[in-house]
Parts: sequence; C-alpha cells; structure tokens
Amino acid sequence: MVYATADGAQQQRLRVGMVGGGQGAFIGAVHRLAMRLDDRIALVAGALSSHPDTAAASAAELGIAPDRAYADYRAMAAAEAGRPDGIEAVVIVTPNHLHAPIATAFLEAGIDVICDKPLSTTLPEAEALVALTAARNRKFIVTLNNTGYAMVRQAREMVAAGELGEIVAIHAAYIQDWLTLPIDAEGQKQAEWRTDPARAGESAVLADIGVHAFNLAAFISGRQAEAVSADLFTAVPGRRLDDNAHLLVRWTGGARGTLIASQTSPGHYNDLSVRIHGSKASLEWRGTAPEELRHARYGEEARTIIRGGFGSAGEAQRVSRMPAAHPEGYIEAFANLYRDAAEIIRAHRGKGEIAAGRASFVPDVVDGARGVKFVAAAVASAKGGGAWTPAALD
Repeated sequence: MVYATADGAQQQRLRVGMVGGGQGAFIGAVHRLAMRLDDRIALVAGALSSHPDTAAASAAELGIAPDRAYADYRAMAAAEAGRPDGIEAVVIVTPNHLHAPIATAFLEAGIDVICDKPLSTTLPEAEALVALTAARNRKFIVTLNNTGYAMVRQAREMVAAGELGEIVAIHAAYIQDWLTLPIDAEGQKQAEWRTDPARAGESAVLADIGVHAFNLAAFISGRQAEAVSADLFTAVPGRRLDDNAHLLVRWTGGARGTLIASQTSPGHYNDLSVRIHGSKASLEWRGTAPEELRHARYGEEARTIIRGGFGSAGEAQRVSRMPAAHPEGYIEAFANLYRDAAEIIRAHRGKGEIAAGRASFVPDVVDGARGVKFVAAAVASAKGGGAWTPAALD
C-alpha cells in the first residue's frame, strides 16, 4: 500500500479504520471520498455499524477483509492495536454522543484520531479528550472541513499578514432549510438523531452547523470568542431541540460580531458565509461560491480573488488542484484536510516530514473543544435570557 510523492519517492499509505458510516449513512461516504482523492490513505478496518450483519455487509462493500470488520468499536481498538499492520488512525463518523467514548477507546489504545464535529456533546468530555490526547502523545484532528477550502486559507493568511488592519467586526452565518418541516417526527434518520438531546447534545442547530460558522470565523480571523449573548429557539412546534440561533459575539482583540444559524429558512440549501471587517479592508467568503474571495480596501473598488487566478497565492495555491475556472468544491476541501491529516499523523509517527506551520491549518482537539465550549456558552446564555456568558476555553 504505497503511493508516489511529487518527487517520485515511495511512501506507505496511512492505515485507517472507520467507526460508523455504514450502509444508509451520509457523512461516512463523504469522508471516504475525501480520503481517496489523494490516494495517501488506506481504509483497512471498520466498525461501520453496531448491528453485526450491517457491519459485515458494509465492510464487504468497501473491500475490508472479514477479519477486520467489527461490530463493536472497543473490540476494534483492542484488536487493531495488537496487530503489526494495525490501523494508525481511526475515523469517527457516528452520531455526536458517541464521539467521546469512541475517541477515548482509541486514544487509550495508542491510535491517533480523526473525528467528525462536534468533538463531544458536553464540555467535560471535550476537556477530558484534550487532556487524554496530550497524556498519550497522540494526534487528534477534528474534521471542520471548511478550513480546507483554498480561498478560506488565503483569507486566513491575508488577515495574519495585516492586510485588513485591526479587526473590528466578525460576522458568520450558516443557513439551511432542510428542517423546515417536522421530518424528524416522521422518522427521517438524519433529522431524527440530530434533534434528539440524548444523541445531539444541548443544541441541534449549533452542534450541527453553527459550530462550522464559529470555527470558520475563528480560523480566518485568528481570534477566539470571549463571550456570547445568545437567543436559541425552535421554529417547528414539538421539536425537541432548537433549530435557530442568533448570537452576539465578543472576540479577543476587541472585535465584535454576530453568528446566525438556521435550519428552517426556505430557499437556503447550504448557505455558509464569513465576513471580516478591519480598519483598512474587509474580506468576505461564501460557501455557495467557494472559488471566490471578495477583498475590499477602504476607498478602493472591491476586487474578487479567484482560486488559482491572479491574486491567489501561498497556501491557496498549494491546496488548489485545478487551474482557475476549473471549479473545485466540497469534496476537494475535505480532501485537503485529509491530505494534511495524513502528513501530520505520519510525521508524528516518524514516517515522514511536514512543512513548518502546515499543522496550524488543520483543526485539532483544542479547536474541537473550543467549539463545544462555544455551544455550551450559547445554551447557557439563552437559558439566562441572553446574558453575556464567557465562551473562552479555560
């Protein structure tokens, strides 16, 4: 299981296993597509379902050997840790409430972790994962995949280079319409667990999509949330968790801003956006047009920087796969994250090198914990009538 690097050298693919993502699941297939794109990762084991028959059938569809198809993640962690060709990392794509116990089992077995967001459903769990990752000296990557877009990374570099001046305001939004009707009450699988407090956590809309908007705002701006004032509400009668969130946010460095998340806004399929306003200029990026970054200097006509085109540079050029006007999108961004994750884990295991600063572009367990703290602070604020609530991770 080798691949050739750009200079022709042969490298072993990173061996991974997956927990969750079996037949009928959505996000597991997305992760598998992304990890295949650069051919640097080999999926060799899986506990793809807690139902033995489904686990075995799902593994067979993916070409996983029968002796490495498990129906229990604990058995998988123990068995793979004991194999000379065992997995080097586990990919966790289960409902939210299982993220922490699964990650804990594999960290304790000495296996690195790649986990879908959110990191966990409670802050104590998130903090425990941060501590355990450090104690076991493992790598823990959280797939906040929008950080993989080329123009998102360009925006981050422009802010860090001071091109916007002092950051004044940070606004983020993630707006969808897929929960406008009570499909959760009708048994739709993806909606049903995402609105169940026992599996989704304290907030549905923030844990599902709001955390992406929050992470993207922090990633690009280089700031962290200090405090939030939140209003969370449920638009669909009888729904067990919120489906809308409106927040005011105080960021480090004195910036102020807003965050809006909605899953009941007709006509918005997957509308993610971030706007950063500084004393010299502003940036705006939208997930519906990911190839473009709007840059407006005060007193000058705004320009649109196109991925792969004039003005696109640095990290954006490195992660671009196609020339300008050959569109890239969601899977490519996800794949950028997986390519970097493979390099980070291989380098940590002494099997390769990674460029200085590369790891800073990939969300880790601390970034995941910040997202969990943000959600917890928003829920506490909403319960307190919108009272300003500390949101910084201790």
